[in-house]
Amino acid sequence: MALRKKKNESTCDTVAVPQTGGNSHPFMSLSSYNPTSPDMELYRSLREAIPVIDAALYKLIRLLGNFEIICSDKEAEKELRDFLQSVNVGGTRQGINAFISSYFEQLLTYGTAVGEICTDGRSITHLFNADLRTISLSYGDNPLDVIVSSESSGTFTPVKYPSLVLLSVHNPEPGKLYGNSILKGLPFVSDILLKIYNTIGINWERVGNVRFAVTYKPQNDAVDKAYAKERALQVASEWSRAMESSGSVKDFVAVGDVSIKAIGADNQILDSAVPVRQMLEQIVAKLGIPPFLLGLNWSTTERMSYQQADVLTSEIDAYRRELNPTIAKICSLWLRMNGYDCDFQIEWNSITLQDITELSQSRLHDAQTKKILSEIGGEENDNQ
Repeated sequence: MALRKKKNESTCDTVAVPQTGGNSHPFMSLSSYNPTSPDMELYRSLREAIPVIDAALYKLIRLLGNFEIICSDKEAEKELRDFLQSVNVGGTRQGINAFISSYFEQLLTYGTAVGEICTDGRSITHLFNADLRTISLSYGDNPLDVIVSSESSGTFTPVKYPSLVLLSVHNPEPGKLYGNSILKGLPFVSDILLKIYNTIGINWERVGNVRFAVTYKPQNDAVDKAYAKERALQVASEWSRAMESSGSVKDFVAVGDVSIKAIGADNQILDSAVPVRQMLEQIVAKLGIPPFLLGLNWSTTERMSYQQADVLTSEIDAYRRELNPTIAKICSLWLRMNGYDCDFQIEWNSITLQDITELSQSRLHDAQTKKILSEIGGEENDNQ
C-alpha cells in the first residue's frame, strides 16, 4: 500500500526564491579544489579565470631573457649557435628560445616540464615539448632512478630512449617525483576573488538596468475601488508602452494616486576595492612579480620599486639555474653527435628592469659629464 506523505502544517503560501541561485562563476573547479591532489586542468583554468596570473607568468617568461653558448672551440661554437637558432621545435617553430619558453611556461604552471630530443641517429632533427597529460613518472629499482612513461592505447609504457628525455621539476617535496606549481596555494584565494567579481556583475546587471515599481492606490470612492483592477492593468499597459519605446522619449500620464520608484535605488553596492586588493596582494606575493609590472598602481616609494626589482632579479636567476641542465644536455648531445669534444658555458644576458626614461636620463648625464670634462681639459691645455 502506498504511503502518503504527511502535509507539513507549517507550510505557507509564500515561496522563498534565492536571489543568487544559478549565478555562480563558470570556473567551478576552483571551488572544489582539494589541496592534496593538484590538477593540471585546475591550473589551466586558474590562468584563464584570473588575467593577472596569466600576465604574471608571461612576464616571467619574457624577463627570462636569452642566452649564448661560449665554447673553447670557436668553430664548434659557431656551428652550435647556428643549430640553436634554426632547430625545429614541434614542427611549427624554430630556435632554442621557442622551446625554452614553452618548457619554462610548463614548469611554472604545473611544476613539472617534459621535453624530448628527436634524432635520426646522426644529428638532432628537432625538439619537442611533451604534453604532461600523456606522461607518467615513477620510481625504478631504487629511488634514484626515474622512469618516464608515455601513454599508448590507454596504457603507460616506459619510453624506449630515456636519455633523450628532458625533465625538470620545480621545488619538489621530499620523496615526490612531481614538482610544485608556482600557482600552488592560489585556487582558494582566486575562488574568493571570482565570487566578488561575479557578484559585482550580477549587482550591476540588476541595478544598472533600472527596474521600476509602479504602484496604484485606489481612493476611498466606491467607483474607484470597483474598477481598481482594470485601472491597474491600464496603468501597467501604458507604462510598458512608454518604456518599450526606442529612439524617442515618451511621458507617462496617469490619473489617481500613482507612485513610481526605482527598484534598488535605495540600496548601496558594497565597496569591493578593499577585499579585491587583499586577494590580489596574496596573488602577487605568490607570483613574485612587482605590482607595477602588472599595471597595479598601488602606492609605493621609489626605493621600494628598486628593492622589488632586485628581488625579481634574484627570482629570475633561480629560474635560469633550473633551466641550465636542460640546455646543457641539448648542447652536449649535439657536440658529441657532431664529433666535438670541447667545454662550453651558458651565459645569460644581463637582467635590467630600469625604466626607459631613467636610461635616457643617465645617458644624458653621462654625455654632460664628458662634455664638462673635455672643456676643463681644454682650458688646462690652453693655460699650459
